[in-house]
Amino acid sequence: MPGKVIPWLKVVVHLLCLLPLLKLLMMFHSGALAAESDPVQFLTHFTGLWALWLLVWDLAITPVRRLSPKLSWLIRFRRMVGLYSFFYATLHMLVYVFLFSGYDTATALEGIRAHHWGVPWQQLKLIVPSMIDDVKQRAFIQVGLITWVLLLALAITSPQRVLRAMGGKNWQRLHRVVYVAGFLALMHFWWSLKKGNNAPAVVSIVFFALMIARLVWTLWQKRKKRARMVTA
Repeated sequence: MPGKVIPWLKVVVHLLCLLPLLKLLMMFHSGALAAESDPVQFLTHFTGLWALWLLVWDLAITPVRRLSPKLSWLIRFRRMVGLYSFFYATLHMLVYVFLFSGYDTATALEGIRAHHWGVPWQQLKLIVPSMIDDVKQRAFIQVGLITWVLLLALAITSPQRVLRAMGGKNWQRLHRVVYVAGFLALMHFWWSLKKGNNAPAVVSIVFFALMIARLVWTLWQKRKKRARMVTA
């Protein structure tokens, strides 16, 4: 892949990753979002699902590029896709905090308009106890929060300068938790639904197929290494 094409492809990837957000904005502007039977539930599901799919697509980049040396350029998109996954995961969490948990958005906005900047924080303090109780009582929220923290750690350490500061091996060890984050995200999705709802089935199949591919690749590399040692 010619280097001069990569910047244009990055623009395309940016636009593709922003399409879900654009859809939400268009639904809000047209009134389609308000017409949903449960707009908050729709936002929660929509943002969480896109965070998970982008995380899975991020994990797919490495196995796909291993299919041919000509696909090595795909690695240059892994950080971008991972950061978009974190972006939608953060939107998912903000929907919970500011819409699902009972945050009085109208009062907070009125306070801002009146230049009473402490009002939004006061409203947040009011819902913190109920959110803490919610976390204690609901396992799927606990798993979701852990997943977000892992993605936050990966996002903070994603820049090249952090990689150089940490050292390649330490950076790689940390960034292997992306697989843990993917598994926990699936747990969060399944546990948040009622029994009989198989909405996460497809993304789960794709995720575990990628994990099997990674395992097969690792075993194959170890076998090749042993064969070279025997030959030597």
